[in-house]
Amino acid sequence: MRPLREDEKASPAFVDRLVRAATRKRSHVVVGLDPDYESLPLALRRRGAGGLKGAADAVMEFNLRLIDAIYDLVPAVKPQIAFYERYGIDGIRAFVRTVRYARSKGLMVITDAKRNDIGTTAAAYSQAHIGRVRLAGRGVPIFDADALTVNGYLGSDGVLPFVEDVVTHGKGIFVLVKTSNPTSTEIQDVTAVVGGKRLKLYEVMAHLVDNWGKRAMGDCGYSSVGAVVGATFPAEGRRLRKLMPRTYFLVPGYGTQGGTARDIVGCFNKDGLGAIVSASRSVIYAFEAASGHGDARFADAAREAVVKMNRDINAELRRNRVLAW
Repeated sequence: MRPLREDEKASPAFVDRLVRAATRKRSHVVVGLDPDYESLPLALRRRGAGGLKGAADAVMEFNLRLIDAIYDLVPAVKPQIAFYERYGIDGIRAFVRTVRYARSKGLMVITDAKRNDIGTTAAAYSQAHIGRVRLAGRGVPIFDADALTVNGYLGSDGVLPFVEDVVTHGKGIFVLVKTSNPTSTEIQDVTAVVGGKRLKLYEVMAHLVDNWGKRAMGDCGYSSVGAVVGATFPAEGRRLRKLMPRTYFLVPGYGTQGGTARDIVGCFNKDGLGAIVSASRSVIYAFEAASGHGDARFADAAREAVVKMNRDINAELRRNRVLAW
């Protein structure tokens, strides 16, 4: 790894900052900011009428009000970039403002983009999202998220450029290992013989992630190279926790996809750390089912959903004697 220039000195390790934020807020919850213009409260849709820019502006206002409602309750938010790209350049502007506003409120930002390529293309993705782009002899941050989801199924060539930026810039990545969608079994559960052992492909990936993570260990004892492990596969989550004891898990699939507090306990270590749990639709669209709220109070409904999610997860961890605080 090349020596760092003055403009490239790393921040404290991503995972250390994540653990501090989760501990301070007593929360393992990440809110997914995955807005769909057609699902926004009616008042925002009316205000945003008028093409792609109007839709993107409505999405952005929705996000900012959600962030105002939940920033003190959770350590991080997770915007899925596809929900912004589909509105074109105006959507990307909404994404950029969402990232910057969330960080201004003290939230960490995990961009859910599942980037996947090799060599210089992987490096370019990494530079755009968590690294720096070289311009006129200096490193310039572009989207500047705290972490990024990465698809590792191309092998080490597609991950090591991201790991370099993780180490250099104090950022994080979460590599897809066992995803929450039902058909993940079609590929990730296929068996292979590796080193004389019969393993499922998600177990092979777990061993790779554990190895990649050794280059990015934080002071807290965890790595800034994390893993995506779906809440909808609790048995697999327990197995992967044993295979990757020092890896932080990003756990999607809670809420609307069917994952519960009981399902995610196995993703944690006995220190009560090691995982953050993501929910999107069940939080940001909580107003649809919240009695007495309605569209106008969508942010209040989201806050109440986060409070309940925090309470349910923490209670389940305590019941299982998995304690962080």
